[in-house]
Amino acid sequence: MPDFRTVLTDRLDVALADADTALGTDYPGAPTGRFPVHTVYLPADRCTAADVRQFAATALDLLTTFAPDPDELARATGEPVADVAAVHERLLAKLERDPIEDLRADFEDGYGIRPDDIEDEHLAGVLHAFTDLAAQDRLPAWHGVRFKSFEAPTRARGIRTLVDYLGGMAQAGLLDGNVLTLPKVTSVAQVAAMDTACAALEQELGLPSGSVTFEVQVETPQAILAADGTAAVARMVHAAPGRVSSLVYGTFDYSAGLGIAAAYQALDHPAADHAKAVMQVAAAQTGTRICDGSTNVVAFGDRESAHATWRLHSGLVTRSLVRGIYQGWDMHPGHLISRYLANYLFFRRALPSAAARLAAYVQQTAGGDVMDEPATAKMLADALLRGVHCGAVGADEIESACGLTVPELTELTR
Repeated sequence: MPDFRTVLTDRLDVALADADTALGTDYPGAPTGRFPVHTVYLPADRCTAADVRQFAATALDLLTTFAPDPDELARATGEPVADVAAVHERLLAKLERDPIEDLRADFEDGYGIRPDDIEDEHLAGVLHAFTDLAAQDRLPAWHGVRFKSFEAPTRARGIRTLVDYLGGMAQAGLLDGNVLTLPKVTSVAQVAAMDTACAALEQELGLPSGSVTFEVQVETPQAILAADGTAAVARMVHAAPGRVSSLVYGTFDYSAGLGIAAAYQALDHPAADHAKAVMQVAAAQTGTRICDGSTNVVAFGDRESAHATWRLHSGLVTRSLVRGIYQGWDMHPGHLISRYLANYLFFRRALPSAAARLAAYVQQTAGGDVMDEPATAKMLADALLRGVHCGAVGADEIESACGLTVPELTELTR
C-alpha cells in the first residue's frame, strides 16, 4: 500500500501544477546585469547630436563653475568632505566619459502637438542624431523615444512615430539598447495593444520574437487603481509577457490627476510614495524594473541656487535608493552631478557592512552582529553588484572586501 505522505504529495502536485507553472512564468525573478541609473528626456526638436553633447558639456561646466573642488561640492550638498573627496575623481570621469546613460527623445509632453510633417521631420532628425552619435561612439548605452499615448486623440500619431522610429533604427543597426516609452497609460488594454504592436513590428522588420520591449509610464490614477478597485498596474506588467522592461513614475501628471496643487507636486509627496509602493509590489520578481520620476527644480542661475538644487536633488535620489528604486528621470544637465554623487556615496557607504555580512554568510561563520537569510544575502550581493555597475566601486574593491568576484556575486543574486 502506497505511503500516505507520497499519495498526498502526488495529489497536491497535480492540484498545484498550473500554479507552479504560472509562478515560474509570471515571476521569473529580478533582472540582473547593468541598468541605467537615470533617464534624460530631450524634446525631439532639440535632440540633435550637438544638443546631446551640449547637455553633457553643460553638466561639467556647472560643476566647474559652482563647485570646482570636493570641499565646495560637499558644502553644496551637505555631505561630509571626506566622502565627497573619495568619489570626486569618479564623478569627473563619469561626466567626461559617459555623462548620459539613458537618453529619450521626447515626442510627448516635452514636445507638444505639431503637424504631422513637422513631427516626421523632427523624427528624421532624431534618427540622424542617434546615427551620428553612434558613429562617434557617443550614443548612450540606452536610447529611444517617448511617442504619443494610445489614447484615442493621439493614437494614430503615436503609432506613426513608433513605427517609423523603430524601422529607422533597425535600418541603421542600432536596436541594441533601444527603449520605447508608452506614456499616459489608462488601461490594461493599452498595454495589451502595445504588445500587439510590438509583435507586428517584429514580424514586419524581421526581428526575433519578443525582442521589442517597452516601458509603461505610470502617470494616471487609473494606472494605479482601476474602476473595479484592483491595482491595474499589476495586471499591466503581465498583459505583455516579457515585454514590460520597466514602470516609470510620472511625477507631475500623476499629482495633477489627484488634484494636488502645483506647489506640492514632488517625488516625496505621500501620494507619490503610495503610487511607487504599488508599482514596486506589482513589479516585484517579474523582471520589470522601477524608474522614479523627476524634480522640476532646475535653478542653476547662480552659486547659491545651484547649491540648493543639488542639495534637494541629491536628497531625493538618496531617498529613492533607500526605498529600493535605483533609476530616476533627470530634466537638467545639473541633475547629472547630484544623481551620480548620490549614487556613488550610497553604494560606497553600503560596501563595508554588505561585504562583511555577505562574507560571513558565504563562509557560514557565527558570532556576527546580524544573522542573514538567503533572501537577504541575495540583496547584499545585489547591492554590491549595483555599486560596481554604476561605477561607485571597483570589482577589485569588492573582492578585497568580501572575497567574492563579480561572477560569484551574480550567482548569489540568482
